[in-house]
Amino acid sequence: AAGAPPPAEPRKALFQHGGLLSQARLVMISRMAKPEEVLVVEDEHGEIVRETFKDTEAIVQHKTMRETLVYLTHLNYDDTESIMLDKLALQVDGTEWSWANLSTLCWAVGSISGAMGEDEEKRFLVTVIKDLLGLCEVKRGKGNKACIASNIMYVVGQYPRFLRAHWKFLKTVVNKLFEFMHELHPGVQDMACDTFLKIAQKCKRKFVTQQPGEARPFVQDLVAQLPQIISDLEPHQVHAFYEATATLLSDRGGHPSVGQQRPQLLARLMTLPNEAWQRLTTEARQDPRSLLRPEAVREVTKIVRTHARVCASCGPLYVTQLGGCYMDLLNVYRAYSASVSEAIAAHGDLATRHQDVRALRAAKREILRLLSTFVEKCGEPEAPPALVAQSFVPPLLGPVLEDYGAAIPQARDSDALLLLATTIETLRDLVAGEVPRVLDAVFEPTLRMITTNFEDFPEHRLAFFKLLKAVNTHCFPALFAIPVAHHKLVVDSVVWAFKHTERTVAETGLEILHELLLNVGRVPDASKQAFYRSFVPALIQDVLAVTTDRLHKSGFKMHATLLRHLFHLVEAGHVTVPLFETEGAYPTNQAFLRDHVAALLASSFPNLSRQQIVDFVVGLFDLRMDLATFKTHLRDFLVQLKEFSAENNQDLYSEERAQQAAARQEAERAQRLAVPGLVNPNDRPMDDDDL
Repeated sequence: AAGAPPPAEPRKALFQHGGLLSQARLVMISRMAKPEEVLVVEDEHGEIVRETFKDTEAIVQHKTMRETLVYLTHLNYDDTESIMLDKLALQVDGTEWSWANLSTLCWAVGSISGAMGEDEEKRFLVTVIKDLLGLCEVKRGKGNKACIASNIMYVVGQYPRFLRAHWKFLKTVVNKLFEFMHELHPGVQDMACDTFLKIAQKCKRKFVTQQPGEARPFVQDLVAQLPQIISDLEPHQVHAFYEATATLLSDRGGHPSVGQQRPQLLARLMTLPNEAWQRLTTEARQDPRSLLRPEAVREVTKIVRTHARVCASCGPLYVTQLGGCYMDLLNVYRAYSASVSEAIAAHGDLATRHQDVRALRAAKREILRLLSTFVEKCGEPEAPPALVAQSFVPPLLGPVLEDYGAAIPQARDSDALLLLATTIETLRDLVAGEVPRVLDAVFEPTLRMITTNFEDFPEHRLAFFKLLKAVNTHCFPALFAIPVAHHKLVVDSVVWAFKHTERTVAETGLEILHELLLNVGRVPDASKQAFYRSFVPALIQDVLAVTTDRLHKSGFKMHATLLRHLFHLVEAGHVTVPLFETEGAYPTNQAFLRDHVAALLASSFPNLSRQQIVDFVVGLFDLRMDLATFKTHLRDFLVQLKEFSAENNQDLYSEERAQQAAARQEAERAQRLAVPGLVNPNDRPMDDDDL
């Protein structure tokens, strides 16, 4: 004992290999929880199966363990690497081989992506990926193959920086993913498609650039081999594969040959769905009823869904595909609309529940969603908005508006309203001339559907007010140009929206009203004075009603904004027409409105004293109040009300709390981004250097 060396300093011992922190690393690596991306798991019977339900507890645990291991790696990445490679060697030689041991190790390897420097990461990953690929070759049995495949896919999906820097590894990994797409073990194909999509999004430039030692860019070979690659995939997996490949074609910065051939490459990518579409439409020209066969309807749905995923990924380039099938697509929509109408005419409302009719409506919805995605993604150079507005929108409106107007409420598609809203939101004044026609077709029929109660047709409610908001924001002159009698319909629908108990609808209604009042303020004086005379007193009453309703506390910010705008509009003298009925009853609009609001509050809240009401009303008209002061004045009044006094009124401060929460989240995100590896590599923002 006398000759023993002196004990190391406690802090130094903590960081040494084998010290306390080293033991913590070993525990984290040995027991790492399953990440969300992994779909193939070992069940309680010891079999490798596809995960059916997400284990939210394990996901939260993985997040905590992952962050802990990242910090531990920063303290000593050599030790982390050493532990992981030692454990991997024991998997390769079979000493500690088991599905659970391999999985937890690979989940730990994937969790420290970005925590090492690039050189260390390269050295580490080359060993890991080679060993895993070697395991895949030597192990036999479906369960072993599925387990190793799942872990390879998770690890490579977590290291896009390494893959971007090492083309040969990227190519090997992607070809391995294509092999796994033929592996029929549950979950493996899904993970292969998801991982390919993730890699395509993070490494797309590499696939469209001619790499050293390659005869041509990889994307050209990929498109040529596509039929063989997807031959064993299910439809939803095929859609993910098409989305990934179209993501590669969205990159314009690759090899010049790819840039020039993007339309041709897209056409080759779409060969299979286009050939199937051609067969359907050719047969339909000889026998229109052939399109209505259940298998034909399913095929149409599948083809259109593929087109939608491609369109969402490759953007404006998709116009080269849509141009060839657009009119046929609209004709199919017309045919399915007519068939649904015939079924309803024959069997009544119950027909909407029949399987055949539901399939037809599903196909129609997919067509509407495809066209909505196309309009949303249009842009220079292939699909400039002006071209879309001139060439694509006019043929579209006929079948969509006719079908929506003629259908019974239960058979109307909310996606039609969303398509119209997206068209106006994206193309703005380019389609202003079509707005009166659109409103004429959908306004009253939809209002009749949604104003009978607050529950029926929830999707139509949201879609309708999204459409109204788009028109009000981007094509207001067209909205104001509708007959004056219809102005009341517009205002009534907005009032009905902000009185809605569904928070999203109520908030949209308040935003529309605010934008509407700002827009009215910009029109010629004669027009806006007529609007003010008709609607200002009623709007003040309606906004006050929701402001003093406990169920609408969450809209307090917009209530205050609107009330301040309306009261200051009158107080500043911008409303020159008399707002009162009897001529000469009041000297000014200001005097009338003070009296009117005071009487309204006195009758609604008898518990308030006369002085409380007077003080509140005087404050409402005070032009010196900015919005923050006005909100304080309004809050002080509300907490005096019996309805609010006994309640938790935190919702009246929801705007301030939301701002604080957003600032906190932003600060936390900036802090996390500052620590390499702490943010999942697939969630980190990309810059040009990453391409």
